[in-house]
Amino acid sequence: MNTEEKLNRYVLHSYGRYPMAAVRGEGSRLWDSTGKCYLDFCAGIATCALGHCHPVVTQALQKQAATLVHCSNLYQIPQQADLAEFIVTKCVERPGKVFFSNSGAESNDGLIKVARRYGHRKPQADGKPRYEVLTFNKSFHGRTLGSMSATGQDKIKIGFDPMLPGFRHLPFNDLETAREAIRPETVAFMLETIQGEGGVNCVTPEFLRGLAQLCQEHDLLLLMDEVQCGFGRCGDIMGWRAVAPDVEPDGVSWAKALGGGFPIGGFWISDRAIDDQGTELASIMDPGSHGSTYGGNPLGTTVGLAVLREIVSQGLPERARRLGAEIRAEIESWNLPVIQGVRGLGLLLGIGLNPEMVDAPEGKTVAAVVVEALRQEGLLSVPAGPETVRLLPPLNVSEEEVQQALAIIRRVLKTYVK
Repeated sequence: MNTEEKLNRYVLHSYGRYPMAAVRGEGSRLWDSTGKCYLDFCAGIATCALGHCHPVVTQALQKQAATLVHCSNLYQIPQQADLAEFIVTKCVERPGKVFFSNSGAESNDGLIKVARRYGHRKPQADGKPRYEVLTFNKSFHGRTLGSMSATGQDKIKIGFDPMLPGFRHLPFNDLETAREAIRPETVAFMLETIQGEGGVNCVTPEFLRGLAQLCQEHDLLLLMDEVQCGFGRCGDIMGWRAVAPDVEPDGVSWAKALGGGFPIGGFWISDRAIDDQGTELASIMDPGSHGSTYGGNPLGTTVGLAVLREIVSQGLPERARRLGAEIRAEIESWNLPVIQGVRGLGLLLGIGLNPEMVDAPEGKTVAAVVVEALRQEGLLSVPAGPETVRLLPPLNVSEEEVQQALAIIRRVLKTYVK
């Protein structure tokens, strides 16, 4: 049996897979089992921040795998401490504590648990705990029951009802509606800096600052989901700072780029005081409140530290900002009627498509049709909603590779202009 036949027979059919089997990667390029080479502007959906098989990642994996792969969080893990220190001091640059998980969904579940616990510590006037987390339409926070309940997309919830209670989804970038939505049981706002899965929709500075003000006025937590847009992709090491650097979030979640392809996630909680006694917000998650068998293991945290050091030392966030602006300007200069705007920040970009100009067979979206056409021409990308093609190249993609990708995109999109 070939790979496709084995997957069909032995693996749960929970993915719609493209007809290719990836077997090797190097930098911004990926090869399939037939030997065809692709420019990879999907990068594991923003995961391979340094591309494939970067020496920094490979060497960190090899060295640590020969030393210690795993031990329990019942013991002190030096690599975990080192990575947490780097994230707090060099990335977030605000006092706080980090918890390490294995994925973005787990990280967001952690933020939700922090919000729930805060609602117990700071309850409603009648003593009942606050528990409601307000999120936004077209958001995506993961596929565990908790993170899926927080997600503002009905399509991923079909057949899994009832969702966990305690979430409402509001219009994105509508501050007045957000203000009016606050109830006595509300405890937090949770949002992405850029809604990657929802169509590459950016939060506006005014909206983010407005939410931060509402949080201060109503004693709510401001929680940022940076699973896809964090660690340099938006043009700053922290995505929210690329939009509104003066905002002070209470919690931030990550995964994807953190391990450069190795599975690791995490979330940060602020050390700000939450009462007159100086109790720190992060301290409400005390021993026994949260845990993970694999989270923060020596191998994962060693790789994570190597990846983040490379991103920071090479100035990749600033480079992403510059390259993203150049890509956006180039695509907009084509003036192709099939393109309905270019959205995003840094190297998280979305090309909006005119659905009337792309024929999509029943059961397929316009974005999926164009993504497949790009793949056949040697460029890997990924849909972002039904009418947007997402570009997520490695942060260290070369300018020559960017030009090669743009040539493919232009060639493919011109075929839809009659």
